[in-house]
Amino acid sequence: MSKKFSFFCVLVCFLSVATFAQHPPFWDEIAGFQHMDSVTPPPAHPIVFTGSSSFRKWTGVRDAFPGYPIINRGFGGSTFPDVIRYADEVIFKYHPRQIVLYCGDNDLASSDTVTAQVVFRRFTQLFRLIRSKLPQTAILYVSIKPSPSREKLMPRMVEANKLISGFISRQKHATFADVYHKMLAPDGKPIEDIFEEDKLHMNAKGYEIWQKILLPYLVK
Repeated sequence: MSKKFSFFCVLVCFLSVATFAQHPPFWDEIAGFQHMDSVTPPPAHPIVFTGSSSFRKWTGVRDAFPGYPIINRGFGGSTFPDVIRYADEVIFKYHPRQIVLYCGDNDLASSDTVTAQVVFRRFTQLFRLIRSKLPQTAILYVSIKPSPSREKLMPRMVEANKLISGFISRQKHATFADVYHKMLAPDGKPIEDIFEEDKLHMNAKGYEIWQKILLPYLVK
């Protein structure tokens, strides 16, 4: 093997690693959305569902709301900073009539230092970013859900939901959808049989609860 060829191989490897390292989390999923849009153009002024994996895994969301122009742009185990980072790609490019947002769950799970106040500040940052570009677009925030695997986080979830709900109640074209309390058993713990085996993500029973709660808030 010649020295020039060896150098070329090393250079290619270096550039490949450097390029990968420059990509922020969930880059591949965002690129996948762009590819999907090029193959099947999204409807004009859709209802955009975006946020973390509770939306990403809701693969039947369009079937759950027939007659509504929904596109699902939930990705990975995203947090508010991730949604803010990709807001142009998952929200603004679609000029949506409504944004349905589920986020905050993973923020709290990411570190014990992420308090309800931190989640609230991140939410308001995203909210104000949306309002700066889409002042009249309806925003529907889906409350942080309880789950058996994150039961220890429930006090912080309740506090974050309360802060966000209070903020939204003072805003125009914004609604808070409380799914938290509908997912609790009489003993105050998360209902076990509405979750998958990981005790974090919902099964069809869980999404049926969400469908009933969210439907009245969707914009035709």
